[in-house]
Amino acid sequence: MRAVRFYGAGDLRVEKVAAPRRVAPGMVRLLVRAAGICGSDLHNFRTRQFVSRLPVTPGHEFAGEVVELGAGVTGFAAGDLVVADSRVFCGHCAQCAAGRHDLCASLGLLGEVCDGGFAEQIVLPAASLVKVPEGVADEVAAMAEPLAVALHALRRLNPVRGEPVLIAGAGPIGGLAALLLAAVGFSHLVMISWNLPRAALLAEVTGVARVGLSRAAILKACGGAPRFCIDATGSGVVVETLLESIASGGRIALAGIFQDRPALNLNQAVAREVEIVGCGVFQDELSHAVGMLGALAGKLARLASAPIGLGDVPAAYETLISGDTRSLKTVIRP
Repeated sequence: MRAVRFYGAGDLRVEKVAAPRRVAPGMVRLLVRAAGICGSDLHNFRTRQFVSRLPVTPGHEFAGEVVELGAGVTGFAAGDLVVADSRVFCGHCAQCAAGRHDLCASLGLLGEVCDGGFAEQIVLPAASLVKVPEGVADEVAAMAEPLAVALHALRRLNPVRGEPVLIAGAGPIGGLAALLLAAVGFSHLVMISWNLPRAALLAEVTGVARVGLSRAAILKACGGAPRFCIDATGSGVVVETLLESIASGGRIALAGIFQDRPALNLNQAVAREVEIVGCGVFQDELSHAVGMLGALAGKLARLASAPIGLGDVPAAYETLISGDTRSLKTVIRP
């Protein structure tokens, strides 16, 4: 079968590899129907920071069709469309024992610690799979995982309905956060974005208003200092501006991956009691996100690219890194 293989920073190849030969008890073989490229995939491509084995097949956002069940697997049947829990956790550390698998001491993701979904097939534990409701398109189903990440970030932010929410970054997590907020009635959404086509698309789909990266512009767009901000950029410059702009006692949810170690004036947070909360993957939001796919399908489809093939993935990485893309999510059809 064909698969995308990551060999090290800057080294991504499309190769023929052996298909999984055996489906062990408790495992399920999937045909990958659609997969999405994540910002963390691009981060790993540039830095290899989270990758613990080489070579590896990237991809932790995908939907697959069940084609073979290992012994003892129940609850699934051939033909089912499913998505996978992207988290790979130990199951026995203190956090796992408390049900916080997202905080596992050795947490990794599919495509980083084991082969992921940028391939024609994959074999995964049945326990990691969630069935997708009938009628949901493959490309929409593949967006369940980042939707769960955005949902987790919003739960960490816990904004108050009726107040403005400032979102930094028009990438998948920032854009999906805007979509989720709009879906539950938040009408004053402001977004910092350098990608004008993406910002225009999100304005059409979610009603979010674009603003420049300056305190004055933010205060004007929000009608004063906002109390609730999300950073989905991983940029120290952006977070510094959020700290300067946020209201005293406000909250900033950090959902971006930083390329370096930013120098921040944290006295801003100390003096004005600004809460800064980290947002990793997700806790128990994946099933909730899957359940929302039907209601959000039309808008999610508008945010996805026209599907590309596995052979197009290396070029797509370069395009995404350059920022020259209008769609929110680049979708692969293996």
